[in-house]
Amino acid sequence: MMGNTEGSGFPLRKQQLMPQEEMLEIGKKKKNLRIAVAKESAADENRVALAPHAVELLVNHGHDVIVEKGAGRQANFDDLMYSEVGGRIVSQKKEIYASDVILKVAALNNEEIDLLTGNQVIISTFQMGTQTKEMVLKLQEKKVTALGYEFLMDQHDSVYPVVQSMMEISGTTSVLIAAEYLSNVNNGKGEMLGGISGISPTDVVILGAGTAGEFAARTALGLGAFVKVFDLSMNRLRDVQQRLGTRLFTSVMQPRVVAKALRTADVVIGAIPLEHGEHPFIVSEDTVKQMKPYSVIIDLRIDQGGCFETSEMTSFKNPVYRKHGVVHYCVPNIPSRVARTASYALSNILGQILIELGNAGGINQIIKENFGVRSGIYVYNGVLTKESIGRRFGLPFQDINLLTIAF
Repeated sequence: MMGNTEGSGFPLRKQQLMPQEEMLEIGKKKKNLRIAVAKESAADENRVALAPHAVELLVNHGHDVIVEKGAGRQANFDDLMYSEVGGRIVSQKKEIYASDVILKVAALNNEEIDLLTGNQVIISTFQMGTQTKEMVLKLQEKKVTALGYEFLMDQHDSVYPVVQSMMEISGTTSVLIAAEYLSNVNNGKGEMLGGISGISPTDVVILGAGTAGEFAARTALGLGAFVKVFDLSMNRLRDVQQRLGTRLFTSVMQPRVVAKALRTADVVIGAIPLEHGEHPFIVSEDTVKQMKPYSVIIDLRIDQGGCFETSEMTSFKNPVYRKHGVVHYCVPNIPSRVARTASYALSNILGQILIELGNAGGINQIIKENFGVRSGIYVYNGVLTKESIGRRFGLPFQDINLLTIAF
């Protein structure tokens, strides 16, 4: 009997049991997804959620990626670039919003939410400042799972990768914008930002030593400017001094000290981090009145109320205005000004998350495995999971960590 491998089949079971279980597990985990890249409808939003190289990566992993016609045009990715790497170009929004996973940069509007078929994964910004209670309720009614870029964390070092990359872009670009408005081309005072031999360097004041402030300082120093950095936190000032690797003027924010620095400044960049409930330091209108004529203010916090009392939100079409002789640049979405770079940055983060999502076999498993993705969820199967959103709109919410115990 023991020699009869066809009778009892025992020797075969003994040899093949473990490999069969492993193959079964792999089969259950892997899932090919239909991923849709939606075209942006919001004004001044030029970014696209996935660049062609990320689409190619996902297609190579077995996923079906559909791209709404013209989705990458504002970032100078034409439809052919997507189709050449395996993406499918579609013109019907209904098909886009019926996919397993829908990617967008700006939050979905009412019409886009209405097109959702339910039980899908939505990945976009949430945009607390512009979001409404009705929009949150509509997402809940659709029973979707929604992830916000601004909530996503890196599971290894507890940073917000999308926020950080956009702040790097904003900080660097803000100095280049200031250089434009100091020049004659934009009716500025006709000065070059930086410094050359025999001429005093440009005086740049940066309010805030977070990521945006650090990269603004790094860029200004690279151009040869004289840089002063102010912040509410001594720890952030120490950190930025260390990371920049050079001695520069740093100071804790005191209204009198800041006002004195602004009187001689050529450029002032408002980049005060609004973390842990901190309120922005408001530079008063009286202080702005004392600034030099044709000096430039770049307010990177305009979407959160602004750092200056004289700040008023502007757009790419009309980006600046003058008040008390000072040029104010208060466009809320600076990364969209360099949409191609910003889209690459988004793709590098989102592409890996989507691969993990497919390998995990769906959203439930990746929530268990990946703390960073779990932290990014604000609606899970129709249930609101972010306390900050619940308190803002007076809506009930549940802890995502408690909800995951159920599956």
